[in-house]
Amino acid sequence: MNLLARLSLVRLLLAGGAVILLAGMLVVGAWVGSEIESGVISRAGAVTSLYVDSVVSPQLQSLASNGELREEERAALDRLLTRTPLGQHIVAFKVWAPDGRILYSTTPALAGRQFEVKPELAAAFAGQVRSQIADLTDPENEVERQQWSRLIETYAPVHATTTGSIVAVTEFYQTVDDLAQEVRAARLRSWLMVSASTLVMFLLLAWLVRHASNTITAQQTELNEKVTQLTALLAQNERLHDRVRRAAARTTALNERFLHRVAADLHDGPGQGLALALMRMEALADVCSVCPAPVGKERSVGDDFRTVHAALQAALVELRAISGGLHLPEIEGLSLGETARRAVRDYERKAGLTVPLAIGEMPDEAPLPVKITLFRLLQESLTNGYRHGGAAGQRVQIAKRDSQLLVEIGDGGKGFDPSTAAAEGHLGLAGMRERVEILGGTFGIDSAAGKGTVIRALLPLALLEQESE
Repeated sequence: MNLLARLSLVRLLLAGGAVILLAGMLVVGAWVGSEIESGVISRAGAVTSLYVDSVVSPQLQSLASNGELREEERAALDRLLTRTPLGQHIVAFKVWAPDGRILYSTTPALAGRQFEVKPELAAAFAGQVRSQIADLTDPENEVERQQWSRLIETYAPVHATTTGSIVAVTEFYQTVDDLAQEVRAARLRSWLMVSASTLVMFLLLAWLVRHASNTITAQQTELNEKVTQLTALLAQNERLHDRVRRAAARTTALNERFLHRVAADLHDGPGQGLALALMRMEALADVCSVCPAPVGKERSVGDDFRTVHAALQAALVELRAISGGLHLPEIEGLSLGETARRAVRDYERKAGLTVPLAIGEMPDEAPLPVKITLFRLLQESLTNGYRHGGAAGQRVQIAKRDSQLLVEIGDGGKGFDPSTAAAEGHLGLAGMRERVEILGGTFGIDSAAGKGTVIRALLPLALLEQESE
């Protein structure tokens, strides 16, 4: 992630955080404002209710006995609501009977009328004080709504002084002017507090985001450095691996040249000496092989001569066999198919057997190390099958698979356990595996007791170019 992307992410986080905090501020502010308004209304209603109850309640005690107000009580209420400070706060006043009948009202036309008992009125008769802002749409508010659009409506129960029972409910109305001013002041204070809290949270969020961004940047820089170092190490390891493979491919060819030289030295050196010795001994055979002169208690010169002659002949045969095994035919100019046929035909000639050979599609050319490995693999596998499996059902299949050469050599011999082959001294298998894997191929053995053996190898058809010496 580049610097521009990182800055964009920081801006995005800050912008998202700001939107969330702003939305939260609006919701919390609106809720707090609503709670403040409700609290102020309830408090104003409760305070005024206590005041009304202390002043008006003594004038309504006759309701406890006869359920009606006397004329002197009505006159006293009129004076309280018009000539005292109470009238400056209350713009309308009603006294309700439990059945919804208005016993007294500052609007004389409403006295004696009966209306539906509203939930607030019922709650007041149950002993609760209820205050709310009324929109004056009820039938009993026909006079009030001609002058005001909204008023604070409060219902307060009137208790009998002797029994404490509720004998009536007073309903009074106040203007919302003072309330609105108080609510505005309280809302302003709450909004200032919420805004300040939101600003502090946003600053803390910005600090946390920037701190986290700096931490991520530092870790990313460190990670990039480690990735760069690891990439360089991987590239270096790959180069070393390539060099090892190229060296292994060169080693395969060099080993064969060395074996060819050893075979030639054996043939031209000890082999020629043994052959000359046998030729000279052939000339002396007529005399020495029948010489009766003793060389020990029970042996004569003739006996020792024949023993030495037989040993030299056996040594010469074995030396020529070893030399022939070490010597690799000239396969550099052969194709892969011709190389496989040469290896199989050489084995058939030595073993006196016929081995089915199936050759699929072959590339036109292949590196010399691949040809050498193919020849030695076929040579060693078929020879092992002859020695340990009796050459039963031997077969060879070769085909191209993508960029590799698949080689399968199978037989129907007695088989063996591949996991114990190395412990039992099957060095030929280890040599074949090493030859294949040193070129970057894979080598596998599928065998079990009584089920024959199949050797599979995948050889790369394209080796890396050799380094210039």
